[in-house]
Amino acid sequence: MAAQKGKDLLLKMDETGEGSFATIAGLRARKLAFNAESVDVTDTESAGRWRELLAGAGVQRASLSGSGIFKDAGSDAALRSAFFEGRIEAFQAVIPNFGRVTGPFQVTALEYSGEHNGEVTFEIAMESAGVLSFAAL
Repeated sequence: MAAQKGKDLLLKMDETGEGSFATIAGLRARKLAFNAESVDVTDTESAGRWRELLAGAGVQRASLSGSGIFKDAGSDAALRSAFFEGRIEAFQAVIPNFGRVTGPFQVTALEYSGEHNGEVTFEIAMESAGVLSFAAL
């Protein structure tokens, strides 16, 4: 796979709940991480005392974090509202030339900052709150 432009990673939100995703922000720095817990089922009869794991039994989760600038005041308001109300919303992370990760997320941190001679930026952290889907581009 050839190198990709990081600036093309987008964060989208389904504000209406109808499956129509609108771009909230382009993220300047970002990270999307997938994790799965393992369930250890090792016992005294495990061959050679090697650890054994139970397939498909662990909890899977994804976390997304990033910083950037909002597309407009409306997208800022939508994300801020989701955070302060503690709502779980449908989000989509578009990873250029790779795919789209779509599903419910909760905004767990939202920070604003800015310099005297620059734009207001934000930092966000989100945790998955249900089943995620992946669609290759």
